[in-house]
Amino acid sequence: MGESGEDETAEPAPDRGTPDADHARLTAIVDDWAAAIVANDAARIADFMADEWVIVSESGITDREAFLALVASGDLTHSAMGAVTPPRVRVHGETALVTARITNTAHYGGQRFDADEWTTDVFVRRDGHWRCVLSHITPAAPPAGS
Repeated sequence: MGESGEDETAEPAPDRGTPDADHARLTAIVDDWAAAIVANDAARIADFMADEWVIVSESGITDREAFLALVASGDLTHSAMGAVTPPRVRVHGETALVTARITNTAHYGGQRFDADEWTTDVFVRRDGHWRCVLSHITPAAPPAGS
């Protein structure tokens, strides 16, 4: 213990951050989360999610446990995920909204799915760490004239 009585090996207490720092941190988080998804690493993916996380898609609402179980079993895999647009990050106190257009290639139930979709992730800051509580995906409209 140091002179202040605090454990010097403990991680420093996170701070609230500045708007620019929050924007940069959230952008890095969504990039790292995408990498974890492409790695098909359920434990790494879970680190980005709050316990109450759900994803809303055209098939309805899927909770954290069900989603992670699909990844852990290998029934759901991703081989590619990339941003088409830079993320739009808006921080409102302890809540942040991150929206971007994403393309990805997934395999589910033995079938390949290529998606082009708009995603919105809702993050909350708890104990200085951002965790996603909700992801919402919407298929992107095809380009005009296609």
